[in-house]
Amino acid sequence: MRLLLIVLTLSLVGLQYRLWNGENGYAEVRRLEVQIAEQQANNLMLEQRNQMLRQEITDLRDGLESIEERARNELGMVGPNEQFFRVIKRPSADSAHQ
Repeated sequence: MRLLLIVLTLSLVGLQYRLWNGENGYAEVRRLEVQIAEQQANNLMLEQRNQMLRQEITDLRDGLESIEERARNELGMVGPNEQFFRVIKRPSADSAHQ
C-alpha cells in the first residue's frame, strides 16, 4: 500500500511538472496568448491603415479636388486664370553676418 502511494505521488508530481513546464504546458499557452494579443493589436493597426489608404484611393478616383490639391502641392501646378506668387523670406541680420 505504501509503495502504491509513493508511485501515485511521483506520478502526480511528474504530471504536474509536465502541466506547468512541459511541452504544450501552461507556460507555453500563456506565452502564445500574449503573442496572439500582440498580433491582434498589430492587425488592427494595419487594418486602420488599410482603411485610410482605401479612402485615399477612392478619393483620388472619384474626386477631382484631391487630384488638384496634390498637383498644386506636390507638382507646383497652377490652374487657368491663376497667378503664382513665390514668397521668399529675406535673410535676417544675424544670418548675414555669419
